[in-house]
Amino acid sequence: MGSKSHTLKIFTGRTTRLLTEKICDSLGVDLGKSSCPVFADGEFEPCYEETIRGAHVFIVQSTPPSADNLLELLLMIDAAKRASAYKVIAVIPYFGYARQDRKDKPRVSIGAKLVSDLISVAGVDRVITMDLHADQIQGFFNVPVDHLYASAHFIPYIEKMGLEDIVIASPDVGGTKRANTYAKMLETEMVICHKTRARANEVGTMTVIGDVKGKDVILVDDMIDTAGTITKAANLMIEAGAKSVRAFAAHGVLSGPAIERIKNSALEEVYFTDSIHKNVTCEKIKYITIADAFSEAIRRVYKNQSISSLYYR
Repeated sequence: MGSKSHTLKIFTGRTTRLLTEKICDSLGVDLGKSSCPVFADGEFEPCYEETIRGAHVFIVQSTPPSADNLLELLLMIDAAKRASAYKVIAVIPYFGYARQDRKDKPRVSIGAKLVSDLISVAGVDRVITMDLHADQIQGFFNVPVDHLYASAHFIPYIEKMGLEDIVIASPDVGGTKRANTYAKMLETEMVICHKTRARANEVGTMTVIGDVKGKDVILVDDMIDTAGTITKAANLMIEAGAKSVRAFAAHGVLSGPAIERIKNSALEEVYFTDSIHKNVTCEKIKYITIADAFSEAIRRVYKNQSISSLYYR
């Protein structure tokens, strides 16, 4: 791939290297050469090891904890602008701090807005991401945002599973819009779990709204962090008479007790995209790559072509 005026170059941060290599393979381009020396005190300095002057530079980096991943992305954007890149596009498969999308209690930050401001100020020209926790985060940026959806990959996979009596479920009320999209595309019913939280990452009570008796339940969410909500929902579905329960979530954050909870839960399988790389040994956890989706988005942005067809689900 190439352009007479501006070459295409793809670089990766340290946390998303495997996915970036798949994206480069899909596009048929070489991964750009970069390094990230780390000083004795933990400070690091991303550096491009080849010229990027006048190039379309795509930087692929998810920003899960720790904050080093976000800071590395910011430094890479700044370095690209200072090296006279023509355009700098941040490809952020998992956008961290997205749960802080509003001021839902006194004296808290709107973290998603702050992070979007940081990325914009660093000098990015465009952002490509997937399954934001809240769609309105796109409006926090002052640059174009291309928002892809994991459902475009999950729905065909669900259709091929051959389950007889599917019902789509949202593990909380906030995910009803997402669940409704799946239910509409799969032409099936939807149920909702209503939960209350005792505190962050800790579910208080939960009830099922809808009928799951004798059904193959598909729980859908944007991310699974400690897996408290999703596993409690799955166990509740089985108690309510569900035949089986599986979960599909775009981002496998999998913090703390998450893997152990999934192992010990009623969930038969849990599917994630590879937006976040984890070395997981749990047989229930499966990964579906999103490399082709991002490679096609990158190709179309580079060629100045419409990518609206990538939003269809």
